[in-house]
Parts: sequence; C-alpha cells; structure tokens
Amino acid sequence: MTITKLTWRDLVPDTESYQELFTQPDLAKEHEYLLSDTQPRLHYAMEQVLSPWATSPFMLLKAPDEAEYLNLLADAMRQLQPETHTVFGGEYAINGRTVTFEPATLADGRFAVTGSIVSAGWAEAEQLFGCLRQFNGELTLHPGLIHQANGGVLIVSLRTLLAQPLLWMRLKNTINQQRFDWVAFDESRPLPVSVPSMPLSLKVVLVGDRDALADFQDMEPELAAQGVYSEFEDSVQIADAEDMLQWMQWVNAVSERAQLPSPAGDAWPVLIREAVRYTGDQDTLPLCPLWLGKQLREVAALTEDSTFNGEQLAQMLLQREWREGYLADRMQDEILLEQILVETEGERIGQINALSVIEFPGHPRAFGEPSRISCVVHIGDGEFIDVERKAELGGNIHAKGMMIMQAYLMAELQLEQQIPFSASLTFEQSYSEVDGDSASMAELCAVISALADVPINQSIAITGSVDQFGRAQPVGGLNEKIEGFFNVCQQRGLSGKQGVIIPVANVRHLSLSQALLTAVEEEQFSLWAIEEIADALPLLTNLEWDVEGQTTLMHVIQERIAQATQQDARHRYPWPLRWLNWFSPN
Repeated sequence: MTITKLTWRDLVPDTESYQELFTQPDLAKEHEYLLSDTQPRLHYAMEQVLSPWATSPFMLLKAPDEAEYLNLLADAMRQLQPETHTVFGGEYAINGRTVTFEPATLADGRFAVTGSIVSAGWAEAEQLFGCLRQFNGELTLHPGLIHQANGGVLIVSLRTLLAQPLLWMRLKNTINQQRFDWVAFDESRPLPVSVPSMPLSLKVVLVGDRDALADFQDMEPELAAQGVYSEFEDSVQIADAEDMLQWMQWVNAVSERAQLPSPAGDAWPVLIREAVRYTGDQDTLPLCPLWLGKQLREVAALTEDSTFNGEQLAQMLLQREWREGYLADRMQDEILLEQILVETEGERIGQINALSVIEFPGHPRAFGEPSRISCVVHIGDGEFIDVERKAELGGNIHAKGMMIMQAYLMAELQLEQQIPFSASLTFEQSYSEVDGDSASMAELCAVISALADVPINQSIAITGSVDQFGRAQPVGGLNEKIEGFFNVCQQRGLSGKQGVIIPVANVRHLSLSQALLTAVEEEQFSLWAIEEIADALPLLTNLEWDVEGQTTLMHVIQERIAQATQQDARHRYPWPLRWLNWFSPN
C-alpha cells in the first residue's frame, strides 16, 4: 500500500533549482533564433533541403500555417542558406507584340534574383505565378512568388494548395520540369502574345497541420514518401539546467522578434508555472511562439520597461482568469446555491465526489467541476446497470471503464457464482453525454461503498481511472479538476479535512494556483497520491480493502453476499418442500 500526502512543493514545477539561471544578466545567444538547440530535427531537415544533394525539392513540415511560424521558418532558412552571387532567371524584353527572354548577370529584383526565401500563408494564382497585363495596348509582365524565390525556397501553406488543386498541379509540374511556362488562367481569354519560358530552380516547403498532411498524403502518396519530412516541435523536455537555459533563450528570442518585454528574474517561476499548465507536464515547457507571444503581449500592457516582473505577470494571469471566468463562476454558484447537489462534509453510503473538466465550444478556458456519482444495490442477478449507457448518454470509453471496474471487483471477490446483487450507477444531475474513464476509480469506490453498506467521506473527492488489477491510472485536466473542487470547499469554508485523491502518475502534471498552494501549506486542504484503489478506500471509508486480522471492506461484502445467497437458497424450493423442511426435526 502506498499513500503519499503531497506537500505544496509537489504541486508546482521545480523552479528553485534554477534560481541562478533566472538571475543571469544576459541570456543572449550568438545565433538569434536558436532552432539548432530547440528544434534540432527541424534544423537538420532544413539543412538537407538546402543542400545541393537534396533527395527531393519538396519538404513537408508539420506546423501551424500561421504567419508567425512561416516568418520564423523563413528567417531560420535565411541563416542556413549559403551565400551565393549566382543570378537565377533573366530579363524579359517587350517590343510591341514581341516578348523575348535573355539570361541575366545582374539581379534586378523582378525576374532576375539571387535565390530568396519567400513565405506565403495564402496565395491566389496571380500572386503565385505572376501575370501578364495589357493596358492601353501596352504589355507588362509581373513576377509572382515563385519568380521572387527562384534559386531559393518558397514556404507556402499546405491549406492554400489543398483548397486550389489546379494551383498545386501547376506548381508541382513547374518544380519538376524546372521551367516556368506562361499560361492564361482563363481558357476563354488566352494570352494576347506568346511569352517565352524561363528556367526555374526552386524548392518548396509545404506547411500544414496533421490533418492537412494526411490529406496531402492521400492525394500525392509518392511525392509525400519522397519529400523531406519534419515537425516543428511544440514543447521541450527539461532534464537539466542546460535545457532550461535553452528554453529561456528561446523565450527571449521570441520577445525580441516581437519587440516585447522579456521576463525579469522573478518572473521566470511564474511564467514556468503557467507554461506547465499549458503543456500539462512539470518537465515539459512550450516552444509555441503564438502561446509565448500571447503571454508577453498581455503583460506588456502592465509595464513600460523592457522587462516585466513576477508581480506584473501574476496580476495579468489573475486578470485573464477573471475576464474569462464567467461560466466557471456561474457553475460554481449553482453548487453553492444547492441547485447542483455536491456535499463537501459528512458521510454518505454509495455517494462520492468525482471530478470533471468542462469545455464549452467557443469558450477559451476549461474549468473543473465536482460531480456526484451515486450507486444503489439491491438483490438481483449481478447486473451492473450503467444508467448513462441505458439512457444513451454514456460514450464508449465510459462503458469500457464500467466493464473494467466490474471485472476487477468480480476477480477480487473470488466468487464461484454470480454476485446476488445488482447495482445501479449514475452521474447525478448530468444532462449531457458522459464519456471517458477518468471517473472509473470514483465509480468503483461508490460500488464498493454500496455493496459493503459503508459510508464515504464527502469531504474528499477522487479522480483517476482504474485497470483490471485495481491500479490507478493517470487522467487529464488535473489542475482544473482539483481547483474546481477546492474553490467550492473554499467558498463553503475550509475545514482542514477536505482534499483530493489522485493517481501517483498524475503528480508530474500538477501546477496549481497560489491560493491552493497556501491552503495545502497551512494544512487546510490536502492532496493524496495513490498507486491502486486499495490505497484510496481507507481515506474514503476508514476501512482497509483486504488486510488480515481486521474487519475489511472485502470481508463485509463477502458476508453480505453469503447472507443473500443463503436467503436466496431458502426461497429457491417450492412452498410445499419449504413447509416440510420447517417441520423437520433437524
């Protein structure tokens, strides 16, 4: 049995080990964007694409096709691109209705370039391929993005090409043929003159999310297999001070690119705690420039300096939580006004506080809410009735959790026949679909309480899934779940007996609010980490599950089953035989 009562230091990522780094006066790096450190796989892939012996002129990159990412990639490629004075393309000369093309020795910025890195989030045909225009009888040729990037790299959103298949087909043929042909975009209005082709040497980076890449793979399986593939990694694992230093340098690089204030020494721990809430892991910090940029932009309104301190960042985060907290406050009010029944003191048989995460479409913030799970048992054929499933409000994963829970209980009780009780289990006051197995440990505790006729402490909530061997498995949304129950307890008044039970594997995911940390430090609220269901039951019921030499929950359940079985056996004979048996001298 392993029950660990967590201290406040367990509830947030370790920042004390890096205090010396936080106070360093200069975190600048020789190379500005640090992709070689924070994105080594992507850095290597870009080197491959830019090399003369690249296996394919196409690179597939899994990353958001946002302007900030595209610009970042373009800047990184410019750093890696070898310097060259070679002129690609040439000059078009227009003489009346005659157009000629000549190679150029000097770059004029139109059709003669030295190999640029060009990026585009969205492009129409004229933007991508250029166009020929005629005004007052005068012809002019206008270059497109591929002409600007001739000899270099074009970074383009994959969404652009998937939405315009004809655009993609022309671009692919142009790259493969290494020649650009002028054609009319409208077949009903052909080009007024013949325009010579021009040589084109171009590499293309296609940027998109996982779904876009999957669609592209279905459309172009051979090209997808031959192209250079890489990903922009959203996060970095922090194993030592060197990793933390690289992440801090990355944050400063993002702030410098956006001309935003950077964190002062005391702001780093606050930023790291918020970053861990975003990644969901104490040893993982985000690299997403969009997320980092959002934090820096919002806190910039509170400072006029080139840096911001921890108090300013904490103030900004509290203001954001309040600004986005209307729905969470209304749901909490429903509990406090007892419109949603959730008890935080006393004892109840077959009732337990589980923890849920609420995510509303269109709402930016998920929030936690305690949920009351109840179980009643009666003499029956051993059926475990999942009310949510019967009412078609339970999802497949929830049904799977119910079956796993039932399998564990049957195996632990070691019954040679079906249990003589039936159980009915439900989420009370739940009016929408329930899915996921994160409440399966709470449901199992409620079933055991109802079978043993032993009450559960309502001051304690529990979250976690359970396997067929009773081991506690980690679940998601832990910070929001714990804080949702804590907020209800805090509003009703902390008693020092309230707390939450979580799987031990979830401890690394914690990054909780300062108010909760203070309550834990002052022993007004508790968190326990457990390895298996047997660890949770003594905390909830004051009885062990199965220990020799004392009254246990298993023993109580087995006695109730034996009594029910004997009673059922007496009623199994026809009434005349029972009458004879009553007169038996034995």
